[in-house]
Amino acid sequence: MSGTAKRMLDLIHGLLAFSRITNKASSFVQVDLAVITHEVLSDMEVRIKETGGTIDVGPLSTIDADPLQMRQLLQNLIGNALKFRKKGEAPIVKIHGRFLDADTPDTDEDSATPLFYQLTVEDNGIGFDEKYTDRIFGVFQRLHSQSEYEGSGIGLSICRKIAERHAGSITVKSVPGMGSKFMVVLPAKNIKTEPVHETALAALTVSSGSEHE
Repeated sequence: MSGTAKRMLDLIHGLLAFSRITNKASSFVQVDLAVITHEVLSDMEVRIKETGGTIDVGPLSTIDADPLQMRQLLQNLIGNALKFRKKGEAPIVKIHGRFLDADTPDTDEDSATPLFYQLTVEDNGIGFDEKYTDRIFGVFQRLHSQSEYEGSGIGLSICRKIAERHAGSITVKSVPGMGSKFMVVLPAKNIKTEPVHETALAALTVSSGSEHE
């Protein structure tokens, strides 16, 4: 009964978080993703130690975004990377980002006119078959039983809703037993002052996901 009550409470909290993405959203400001990431890692310090995890944070930049939602996005992605680890193997999580250009998706951070920013969180966990990609971003959708991996099944749907609220997208590359690589593509500038064309975002989403280690 205690376990059931806790799961119900987690579901309620998850649904509230999901609804707040648009109902309680904050204005976009300059967000230093490096600072946000280190704050999230500090909050998750106990969990990281419990799993024996290693977090490798690469270059991260500043973009226009909702800071609380960027924190939530990173918490969910890093939390999943720690949760879905292989038995007997410590999780390794890599976090890094780069600016993208609509015409040349491989443009580095020195580009004079970066339009988009790609935030990547990858791990060495259990991975999954990519045919289930649409399913994992759905509300209450799970690939594993509650007894194997706890959770409400809302975390990744929240990540997708946050990306969409920022006029961006989230995709994933994964192989069973070889980890997962989540890529979030967001406009680098405030979309309220510099609208983003959907065709450009679609092209970037495809191109940015073409590499898989």
